[in-house]
Amino acid sequence: MLYIVPTPVGNLEDITLRALKVLREADLILAEDTRTSGLLLKHFDIHRPMLSYHKFNEHQAVARIVERLLAGETIALVSDAGTPGISDPGFLVAREAAKAGVEVSCLPGATAFVPALVASALPCDRFCFEGFLPQKKGRQTRLQMLAEEKRTMVFYESPHRVVKALQQMAEVFGSDRPVAVCREISKLHEEVVRGSLADALAHFEEHEPRGEFAIVVGGKDD
Repeated sequence: MLYIVPTPVGNLEDITLRALKVLREADLILAEDTRTSGLLLKHFDIHRPMLSYHKFNEHQAVARIVERLLAGETIALVSDAGTPGISDPGFLVAREAAKAGVEVSCLPGATAFVPALVASALPCDRFCFEGFLPQKKGRQTRLQMLAEEKRTMVFYESPHRVVKALQQMAEVFGSDRPVAVCREISKLHEEVVRGSLADALAHFEEHEPRGEFAIVVGGKDD
């Protein structure tokens, strides 16, 4: 059995009882960063073997992991925060395990875009999740492709590129497009800045962006 286990994006109390049970009983925990996950496991007094599994080694490691699953081991996959596979490693091992006939189960739990979307106060009955924009080449092209999108759009962005992202979005979508910029979800300094893209840009040009960001942009009006 391969379990995909969401972990808190902020407050450690957001972890589920079922996630703790799976982690305590797993034969092996695959961790995006064993140091980060080690702190989580230590907090909950969980002592299980861990193996590093991240975007730089997943292609080399996946065959051996599937072998261990086929041999009868129960393996739990965690990322640094949130649900593995959502802008984090996880898709490859889930696909290869399923292809090999291994049962794959994803636990419900934390992921940053859902609270950001709901807290945005923008329509969330239909939306598209875009994750991280390309860091360099392709950013403008990706945004241009979304210029006519009518659904609410959700992006992740690093603090170093938030201002640039808001500038580019204002250029492509129009500076009056509604947006909610959600920062440090489920953490002590959680903040949601709502308004137009022009309003949000002005705010973060004045206040240095810090922490983890989700940007929720309203779709194009009919």
